[in-house]
Amino acid sequence: MIFDAHCDIWTHVAKKRLEGEIDIIKNYHLDKFKEADIKGGIFVVWVDPPYDKKPKERTKQILEQITEELKCCEDVVHIVKNSEDFDIAKEKNKIAVVIGMEGLQAIDDDIDAIEKLYAYGVRHASLTWNEENKLATGAKGNLDKGLTEDGAKLIRKMEELGMIVDVSHANEKTFWDICKIATKPIIASHSNCRSLCDVLRNLTDDQLREIAKRNGVVGINSYEEFVSHDVDKHTIEYLVNHIDHMVEVMGIDHIGLGFDFAEYLNSDTLQHYTNSSYTYGVKGLENTAKAKNIIYELEKRGYSKEDIEKIAYKNFYRVIKEILK
Repeated sequence: MIFDAHCDIWTHVAKKRLEGEIDIIKNYHLDKFKEADIKGGIFVVWVDPPYDKKPKERTKQILEQITEELKCCEDVVHIVKNSEDFDIAKEKNKIAVVIGMEGLQAIDDDIDAIEKLYAYGVRHASLTWNEENKLATGAKGNLDKGLTEDGAKLIRKMEELGMIVDVSHANEKTFWDICKIATKPIIASHSNCRSLCDVLRNLTDDQLREIAKRNGVVGINSYEEFVSHDVDKHTIEYLVNHIDHMVEVMGIDHIGLGFDFAEYLNSDTLQHYTNSSYTYGVKGLENTAKAKNIIYELEKRGYSKEDIEKIAYKNFYRVIKEILK
């Protein structure tokens, strides 16, 4: 089985429901999950461009659509709110879904708003997407800016509540500032190795070691521009090279999968942050249905069944169950 630590499905759910459709997960995603043996994931609320100009309004809109969608799919989805919910989902043969926030720009400087999100069911958040906001600075922001005083308060509040802190999309200064504050494991839900692909969204070896030191996990990202600058290396084989490197740097207990599939996202949204040739994922991992191909590649490279299970789901389950109350 597979746990995908980064799915933008709520964005797709909101788009389709606002167009008048219902049962989005069942009609568009469930068959792919079954084919891929995906039994769980972090489904994030992402304020997608061009709606990022009004993040509070868009976040509210997406949450409203999630509420309605869950009424349609409660027989196949189980929302994870505490450490026991993974086992409950497995017993009921449902997909274990952690509701997450990919960026908290909508909070602005209202730190107590995180409690409202927690009450809704949110158990995961990164402080930024690529932008600078009143909490922190993302990967495309000012390199000299990091975590703000409000951001530090928010990290403490998240840990107090029992929420997962995600450092994917944080710039390097924000990353290290978070490390000064956080006392529990942190995750990078969808990031690769900067030593193999030098882009700001990937992590340095020092960052990888720090996450491992904190007993956290990094989820491998299938997005081609984070895999290699060489188009010929936009392949599942080269992506697994990132896993090999992480094993050397971090150890097997700190690697997972955070595919960041985007085959269902609006092309108008994608053009805001990627080049025109984007094909959703590296060759061999073009869409959600092909997620098991990474398991086959790991088997070909001689990874043991136990180690593959750690990468596929056990490492993320360990950390999330530890943090959630």
